[in-house]
Amino acid sequence: MEQGNGTEVSEFLLLGLSQALELQPLIFGLFLSMYLITVFGNLLIILAISSDSHLHTPMYFFLSNLSLVDICFSSTTVPKMLWNIQTQSKAITYEGCITQIYFYILFTVLDNFILTVMAYDRYVAICHPLHYLVIMNRQLCGLLILVCWILSALHSLLHNLMVLRLCFCSDLEIHHFFCELNRVLQLACSDTFLNNIMIYILTLLLGCGPLAGIFYSYSRIVSSIRAISSAQGKYKAFSTCASHLSVVSLFYCTCLGVYLSSASSQSSHSSATASVMYTVVTPMLNPFIYSLKNNDIKRALERFFGR
Repeated sequence: MEQGNGTEVSEFLLLGLSQALELQPLIFGLFLSMYLITVFGNLLIILAISSDSHLHTPMYFFLSNLSLVDICFSSTTVPKMLWNIQTQSKAITYEGCITQIYFYILFTVLDNFILTVMAYDRYVAICHPLHYLVIMNRQLCGLLILVCWILSALHSLLHNLMVLRLCFCSDLEIHHFFCELNRVLQLACSDTFLNNIMIYILTLLLGCGPLAGIFYSYSRIVSSIRAISSAQGKYKAFSTCASHLSVVSLFYCTCLGVYLSSASSQSSHSSATASVMYTVVTPMLNPFIYSLKNNDIKRALERFFGR
């Protein structure tokens, strides 16, 4: 890969959230705390589910996969940011940047797909309760997760291959705390029209498509819940969806917030700050949402620590 002046690109510069030296210890401590909470919180969810036979069901199988993805998602961006602050360096190698783009896109799309699969799982559980275990068998659950991984990996690989064909100019400063795809494309000297078209098309297909699936699942769920005669039955049916609805709302609202902040403001700093919400804050809050709103997880954690 070559720059406009013909020299080889060896590294980019990540400018981070702030260049003020006095704020670096605060940013380091804050992000380190959030990262540790994210890793240990999601790890506890995985351990609780794997250690409790009562939770070996499709819903918790998907939840454990979501927790694993959230750990990987945060690990893609935060450790490099902490390392750069600690070493007072802004550099990231060209290879490291391309790798970060790949895994960042992979786990973002995978998060989206798994939330959609979880919505389908709740739809089957509430709308077809008598056939739930037959429909959501182990083979189907494993196949759904496998398809999610394959589609996410191919989607991410396609973006990476499109980036690899670009030439970059002498300005290699990325106004972000990680190699976000759009920020990297802005540094390219060569034409990025195809890259931008591909981003719009794939975002429409792999972003709006799963969201439409979630809306459809919950429209059917609401119809089924309204048909239940007893108030207790309605509450029990809705309570099984409460945690998932909270996580879906948090994920899509933060993503929408980042998009709107980027569209309404020309400030790269504002966009980078907004990105913290869905790259760091959302994976951190997911374990709390499921542990606080789900009695099965609470009991599993109690039994796990009771050992």
